[in-house]
This record gives sequence, structure tokens and C-alpha cells, in this order.
Amino acid sequence: MYLEEIVAAHRRAASADGRRLGDLIRQSERLPAARGFAGRIRSEEHLSVVAEIKRRSPSKGDLHPGLDPRALATSYAAGGAACLSVLTDAEFFGGSTDDLMAARGAVPLPVLRKDFTVSALDVVDARLMGADCVLLIAAALDDEELRSFHALASDIGLDALVEVHDEQELDRALAVGADLVGVNQRDLRTFHVDQERAARLAGLIPASAVRVAESGVRDRGDALALRSAGYDAVLVGESIVTSGSPETAVRDLLVP
Repeated sequence: MYLEEIVAAHRRAASADGRRLGDLIRQSERLPAARGFAGRIRSEEHLSVVAEIKRRSPSKGDLHPGLDPRALATSYAAGGAACLSVLTDAEFFGGSTDDLMAARGAVPLPVLRKDFTVSALDVVDARLMGADCVLLIAAALDDEELRSFHALASDIGLDALVEVHDEQELDRALAVGADLVGVNQRDLRTFHVDQERAARLAGLIPASAVRVAESGVRDRGDALALRSAGYDAVLVGESIVTSGSPETAVRDLLVP
């Protein structure tokens, strides 16, 4: 229910967007080079942490609605985060473009725009707002959208994190050349977390790809298990946003 409702809302907004793709691409070509999201993860000798700035979620409600994205980004960086993830969906997650711009301006870390990408304009918008990586959720896109958005991201200098939930979606991701693959342990239709999902899919992701485990990472024990399964990074939001000490919470996840 959650995924369909959220994606439908984003598709309605996209259908009403009259901007010209070519104009936006030309604007993006004038920007400085992106910071290199996948490259930063590859450069780490320990499990990388992609630390998320997240105000609320559809399933849990408010997590930290009054957060200061600059202060939180600074705490994450001090704790050793390799990258940031920033929710920009306003209706369902309380995020904004301003949150992403503020967080990225506060620290030198690469930033993922965490949102529901449903159009080519969304891809270019990610670059224009300062993101270094865009999220492509396989379950929300058909094969042609996944292929074309992935290619467009590469053309304009963005990394693309392709998120999958099962073997079929992983096959689709690899078919478009994804080399940055996220396995979401949370089912976006029910928001239930399956702790075995990431372990099951890890061995099917080529060693040449950057492997990111998303959602359901609660503590160092989870991080150790995911590192042992072969993951290069964990994307963590709720547990560190609500921890009371984000810097310490991130540092605890930096397993060798």
C-alpha cells in the first residue's frame, strides 16, 4: 500500500511538470563535478555508513521533525560517515530540497537524494539541487524507465543507487548495468523489515558492484552480520536519527 500510494502521488506531480528536460540538462552541465558517492564507499577499508537525514516515515510517524540538517550532517561526519542520504519527499517523509542543500553545504561528504524518482526531470533535479547520487527504486519503475534514468544519471555525472527487494529486481538492476546496488530489507508495500533479505541477496550481487544494505540496521551486531555477508555499506536512518547521540551511533557501526 505505501509504495503504490507514494509513487502514484509522485507520478501525478511529474505529469503536471511542464519544464523542458533539455533546459535542465544544460543547466546541470554548468555545475561542478559531483563528489563521487560510490567512489567514497569503495575507498573505505571498513564498512561504510551512509547516514540518513530523516524527519518522519509513513509507518513510524515523526522521528525527529525539528532536526537541523546542518548540525546532524556535522555529527554524522564527525562519527565517520562516508556519505549522507537526505529525504527530499515532503508529503510522506517531511523532507525537502532545502534539507539536502543545507546538509551538503555543511560537510564535504557525497549526498544521496533519497526520494521516489519517477521521471527524467527528477533525475536532473537531483543534480541541480546538489546531490551526488540519485535513488532508483526498481519496484517503482518499469524496465525502460530504469534503463533510461540510469543512463541519464551517468550522462549528467550522478551515481545511481538502484534499490532492489528480491532476485527478480536484482536481475533487472544488473541488466541496466547497475554497479551500485542497494538491498532494502524493508518491504515498501508493507514497511515490514526482513532481516534475512540482505543476506540472501548478497551473494548474487557481483563483486565488482558496490553493495549497500538498506533499512533495519539497528546496532553494531546488525552491521557485523551485513559486513560478513559481503556488504560494503549500510544505509541507516531511524536508529541513528533517534539515538540521542548521532555521532556515537554512526561510529558504532564502523565495523572492519
